[in-house]
Amino acid sequence: MNTYMANAQTVERKWYVVDAEGMVLGRVASQVANILRGKHKPTYTPHVDTGDYVIVVNADKLVLTGKKLDQKIYYHHTGYVGGLKETKYRKLMAEKPEFALRHAVVGMLPKNPLGRKMATKLHIYSGAEHEHAAQKPEVLTLIK
Repeated sequence: MNTYMANAQTVERKWYVVDAEGMVLGRVASQVANILRGKHKPTYTPHVDTGDYVIVVNADKLVLTGKKLDQKIYYHHTGYVGGLKETKYRKLMAEKPEFALRHAVVGMLPKNPLGRKMATKLHIYSGAEHEHAAQKPEVLTLIK
């Protein structure tokens, strides 16, 4: 018997659409990251991108539990001396909910060129409409 090893030419990819309305940010992010990596498939191979495409709609209706909206802070540095900036998640979710979800999902992917390639298969929209109808995405219900 031989161990099956997937390669980039034999991977079959599907498109999934996820409605994030009323769902918790971290739970959505972890499940979407698994789909992007391909861990839901029996042909999962760690060194090959076997994941599927994911479209997330209604990202502006994501929920954070507890007091995270006021206590959780997103940090970034401008590159200048004293340039550490901080933004509370209440403001981040109001202005850029797509960025908040993308930041959470990408943080759960590998930190290498393979992980960056997986992140390109993620499409996030704050409204209910998306522009990928031609790909015929399947509706995917995640665990709440």
